[in-house]
Amino acid sequence: MKLSDFDFDLPERLIATRPARPRSSSKLLVATPNALTDAHSIDLPDYLRPGDRLVLNDTRVIPARLSGLRRRTSGTGETEARIEVTLLDPRADGTWGALLKPLKRVRDGETITFSPDLSAVVEGREDGTGRLRFNLMGDDFDGALNAAGAMPLPPYIESLRKSDAQDFDDYQTVWARARGAVAAPTASLHFDDALLTALNVRGIERSFVTLHVGAGTFLPVKVDDIADHKMHAERGEITQTAADEINQTRAAGGRIIPVGTTAMRLIETAGSPEGTLAPWQGATDIFITPGYKFRIADGLMTNFHLPKSTLMMLVSAFLGSDRIRDVYAHAIAQGYRFFSYGDASLLLPNG
Repeated sequence: MKLSDFDFDLPERLIATRPARPRSSSKLLVATPNALTDAHSIDLPDYLRPGDRLVLNDTRVIPARLSGLRRRTSGTGETEARIEVTLLDPRADGTWGALLKPLKRVRDGETITFSPDLSAVVEGREDGTGRLRFNLMGDDFDGALNAAGAMPLPPYIESLRKSDAQDFDDYQTVWARARGAVAAPTASLHFDDALLTALNVRGIERSFVTLHVGAGTFLPVKVDDIADHKMHAERGEITQTAADEINQTRAAGGRIIPVGTTAMRLIETAGSPEGTLAPWQGATDIFITPGYKFRIADGLMTNFHLPKSTLMMLVSAFLGSDRIRDVYAHAIAQGYRFFSYGDASLLLPNG
């Protein structure tokens, strides 16, 4: 399939730069093969059945956007350069992979200072990214990063406004637990206490898995034939408890509905061809495109995605390319808000 098969025109006015408040007041487009229904996220329980199970990603976004100074002394005196850093992933040797802009203004061995407490030495570079070793570790590093860093908003929001203090709350799920993501599992941003209470009353079960969303989720697809695209890898874990809960729900006839493409990609990575789930830990680079046979997921709650993105390919695989075009045309016509802080859809391919 061609990249152009997943393109569409989106008015800039529909790109959300702030979330709905309260969270569950966001719009929800419920899509089945035969119907499109306009609702709100607080109405989600009305479209689920008692005994269904939501699968939620409990990763916690770190304030991975840093701005620092590189100072250099030469025969003509001291010079400095502003270096913008986005942390990507921690490495086994204690360093961090990171995007450095401009990378050419930094040499290996030089120090970037982000605050009086936090600095990092550039230990190398590869594939356009740098490798940083920070001066702190553990809780000390976490505290200094929280003080110096900003939330890593997606480029399409950053181009319209800069991250601020409000994003520390807005760009984090209410159940965020495991630190390590540099992007939020945004479908989960629609959940608040009111919606969780309504789900409990309806008898909707919940399981938690962890996938640390990486900055690669924002990388554009640059090939015309999507079969040539290589997905970024993201670290994740499914515990024995979560696997058992999901298997028991399926055995009892309940539906498994991941909230977000991150949760879906994780359970589909670990699912067997027979539709059972086992505990799993590692990195996944699963690339779901039309023709993929889903193993675990029976539904999907997700936001509205970028044109020509891998996420558009995933939802097209799940509901069908023609039907997704109908869904997106309806969303645009009805003024749904798009992308990370935008509205949601509930995709139910079997009604």
